[in-house]
Amino acid sequence: MELYELTAHEIADQIAAGQLSAQETTKACLERIAEVEEAVNSFVMVTADHARTQAVQADERLTEGEAPSPLAGIPIAIKDVMCTRGLSTTCGSKMLEDFVPPYDATVVQRCSQALLPMMGKTNMDEFAMGSSTENSAFKVTANPWNLECVPGGSSGGSAAAVAAGEALVALGSDTGGSIRQPAALCGIVGLKPTYGRVSRYGLIAYASSLDQIGPLTRDVTDCALIMNVIAGPDPQDATCADIPVPDYTEYLTESVKGLTAGVPTQLLGKGIDPQVRDRVQAAIDQLQNMGLECEEVQMPHIDYSLPVYYIIAPAECSSNLARFDGVRYGYRTPTETDDINELFAKTRAEGFGPEVRLRIMLGTYTLSAGYYDAYYLKALKVRTLIKGDFDSAFEKYDVLLSPTSPTVAFRIGERADDPLAMKLADICTIPVNLAGIPAISIPCGFVDGLPVGLQIMGRAFEEGKLLQVAHAYEQATDWHRQRPSL
Repeated sequence: MELYELTAHEIADQIAAGQLSAQETTKACLERIAEVEEAVNSFVMVTADHARTQAVQADERLTEGEAPSPLAGIPIAIKDVMCTRGLSTTCGSKMLEDFVPPYDATVVQRCSQALLPMMGKTNMDEFAMGSSTENSAFKVTANPWNLECVPGGSSGGSAAAVAAGEALVALGSDTGGSIRQPAALCGIVGLKPTYGRVSRYGLIAYASSLDQIGPLTRDVTDCALIMNVIAGPDPQDATCADIPVPDYTEYLTESVKGLTAGVPTQLLGKGIDPQVRDRVQAAIDQLQNMGLECEEVQMPHIDYSLPVYYIIAPAECSSNLARFDGVRYGYRTPTETDDINELFAKTRAEGFGPEVRLRIMLGTYTLSAGYYDAYYLKALKVRTLIKGDFDSAFEKYDVLLSPTSPTVAFRIGERADDPLAMKLADICTIPVNLAGIPAISIPCGFVDGLPVGLQIMGRAFEEGKLLQVAHAYEQATDWHRQRPSL
């Protein structure tokens, strides 16, 4: 097996034992990028020199016996929605094509302090708005399992980079499923932490009450290790919870005995591809055979998640993206006009892509006088009901189980003219963001050679329990060991 095909913790063990160096590992990933990047298009920018410098620093610290993290020397990719000091951060948009932040996002800073060499900034749907990574202003990312298919979105670049071996771990952001859905479609592990568990400082916002940063990895152990690096309070983020962070690796047992799971019928019924349902049901049966007590549960308000999301998220997007006006920073249309309104209008029309403009207009409409109460306020009330469904379910069950995506990866361009079909790609993941709870996607099979993901949801700040169930299932199967042949 090639070096780039191993998991992060397998390579970390070799580095700790002196059998490998951070520089050798980084070199192997850079060679892999040179080999496959033209076909996969995972990265907006490859930071080879930056990664080599960090790898040298990691080796020096490791030689001195001062490794600050078990992942020291492990190459990481960062979604291009997180600020990186001195390196451009585009959000996949022409609007920020030349933006160079003066500071690092908190998660980027923590990964740097843990000595993870950064391979580059990964491609994404513009401002994280999309489910396929086709909405980037710069390129379309391909799925390493089938280059004619999408990798999911909006963190498709990060997911594809890990699946293709261009990085061993990656960070993404999840507003309505943008970590878990591409993880499922690319056959890797993706965790959306509880809202407030990981700092959002330096994350360029799409919808502030929904956005959350999380890891994409080869297996559950890697996921636990990177969570140990990025989770925890941050005085620079008022929404980041001041709650102690456990050592997530302590939850990596192989037992699920004594735990209970609910299976929401609304997430296994209409809209789920029958073959995907069969693979997910087989995974649930496997967990039952291992001692997990599973039964169906009704969550009646989940059916309203998609319309609620597409009222709340565009409304917050309309507010957050108002700062990109051609005056303060970012793209400005070439014009000599003295009319400030004309400058605003032309800059935003040229700087934003069609999906972003659509969501801004939807959000502005729902927040406008006469429609705020009818749409936005009502959506907030239904969001409370959806959260209530989860609260009621978790009074009885430790976790909930469902498909991550209703289908496997679809072909590039297949849903370009069908926006509803595109948005339905997130029907299983959106409820989690509305409730603010954690959820993880793990591989559980294949349909026509494309990966299927199992979603495990849990109570707020109980990521450890999700990792326990996911790790137990992973150890009983070998789906996480499968690699695409590029």
